Amino acid sequence: MKRAVSVSIGSTVRDKSVEVELLGEKVHIERIGTNGDMEKAAQLYKELDGKVDAFGVGGADLGVTVDGKWYPLHSVSPMVRFVKQTPLVDGAGLKNTLERMIVPQLEAQIGDYLQEKRVLITSGADRWGMAMSFVNGGYEYVFGDLMFGLGLPIPVRKVSTMKVVAAIIMPLVGRLPFDWVYPTGEKQLVRVPKFEKYYAWANVVAGDCLFVQRHMPDDMEGKVVVTNTTTERDVELFRSLGVKYLMTTTPVLDGRSFGTNMMEAALIAVSGKGRPLTAEELTALVKELHFEPKIQELN
Repeated sequence: MKRAVSVSIGSTVRDKSVEVELLGEKVHIERIGTNGDMEKAAQLYKELDGKVDAFGVGGADLGVTVDGKWYPLHSVSPMVRFVKQTPLVDGAGLKNTLERMIVPQLEAQIGDYLQEKRVLITSGADRWGMAMSFVNGGYEYVFGDLMFGLGLPIPVRKVSTMKVVAAIIMPLVGRLPFDWVYPTGEKQLVRVPKFEKYYAWANVVAGDCLFVQRHMPDDMEGKVVVTNTTTERDVELFRSLGVKYLMTTTPVLDGRSFGTNMMEAALIAVSGKGRPLTAEELTALVKELHFEPKIQELN
């Protein structure tokens, strides 16, 4: 049996393991959290290197890609310093394949519900493929990178501005401690309502699940949330706050949608190639496996 492991600096509350069959091959996929401890994560990678078929980098990114330009997150790289044999991915490949399918799927399944097309994208830099799906789909949009990443109440309303913002701030942000810009460990379980007017303006809120929840207001009545890495607890929270539809960009397995890093690692494992897959290879596998965003009606 193939084995893919996502070592995450997120909370252990979100841990999950399942066995799935992909392309006729059984794959054990497992997410292991370290509650924000990067050194513990590094030691887990060291212990498992060469013993599993693929690694996912969970709860963090090795870097972000904006309009084809890659910006490394230097504070994350020490976490994977011991990995020498097992292929390692942070999910960027799947973000730029699966997540470009979002708007066509939304329109096909709940287009009649989305009479107004306004989306709050919590971080365009983190999910450029997702962002471009909405932009190219004709949605009004607000990028929340400065709000959700740096706590600055400044919306970004143009793609051209977002590119400039990324070019200016990412070389700086990339050298900050990662937990300054993204919740890790137990911080992932804390929700502090903020930037409510942007949530209220949008009828779709899209992005990383923890970013979506980080400042989510108590009133999400009728909203559509587009995200992934949802636990059963996340789904119940969205339901309790009135979210109408939840779209997950990765498949739901045993009640849980895993992160793109986990699913990309699973695809590497089943491919047997022993290396990260190219964009073309990922696209072909996604089509062959019929991976596509899934929509659940919650209320």
